Amino acid sequence: MFDGVAEKYDKTNSVLSFGQDKGWRRATRAALGLKRGEKVLDLGAGTGVSTEELARSGAYVVGVDLSLGMLAVGRRDRPHVPLVAGDALALPFPDHTFDAVTTSFVIRNVANTPAALRELARVTKPGGRLVICEFSHPVNGAFRTVYLQYLMRSLPAVARKVSSNPEAYVYLAESIRAWPNQNEFAKIIGENSWTQVKYRNLTGGIVALHRAVKPA
Repeated sequence: MFDGVAEKYDKTNSVLSFGQDKGWRRATRAALGLKRGEKVLDLGAGTGVSTEELARSGAYVVGVDLSLGMLAVGRRDRPHVPLVAGDALALPFPDHTFDAVTTSFVIRNVANTPAALRELARVTKPGGRLVICEFSHPVNGAFRTVYLQYLMRSLPAVARKVSSNPEAYVYLAESIRAWPNQNEFAKIIGENSWTQVKYRNLTGGIVALHRAVKPA
C-alpha cells in the first residue's frame, strides 16, 4: 500500500493536513531535544522528509522504513539522507545503539504496537529518549465531530484528486478513528519498556506528541 502512494506521498500529506505537517515535524524535533553528534533513529521514515528535518539539529539521523517504494523515492529526492530498509519488529541494529528514537504517523500501522515499542527500547541507550508523533483525538467535542466527518467523508474525496492511490487514504481515515486516545496510548507506552511518559497535543489533539525515557 505504501509503495503505491510513494511518488506523491509528501505532496498529498501537505494538502490533506493543510500544511500543518511541517509544523508537526518541527515540534517533533524540538521535543527530542537533540544535540550535535547524537545518534538518532527515525522509524518509518518513508521518503526521508522527517529524517531530513531531524538532522537540522546536528545529530546523525538514520531513517528506517519497510516500504522499498518509499525508500526509492527518498533516495532519489534526498540522496544525502541515510535510509535503510527494516522492520519495526526486528530492527537491523544492535542493542543500545541510539541516543534517541522517534517515529511519526507510523506506529499505528505496525502489526504489534507493544512489540514495536519494546524493539525501539532495545536499540536505545539507557536513559535515551523516545518521541512519537501520531494522529490522535481532538479534545473539544464539537471539533472532534467536525474532524471525524472530514476524515471519513472529505479526506478520501480530496485524496482521489491528489494521490496516486486514493484507496490507501480510506484506510488512513479508518486507522486514525480506531487508534487509542492520548491517555490510552500513554499507558501502552509505559507498559512496554518506557518510563516518564508524557504527552502534549498539537492542533487541538489532531496530533499528539508522546515522550518517554528508557530506564537507566
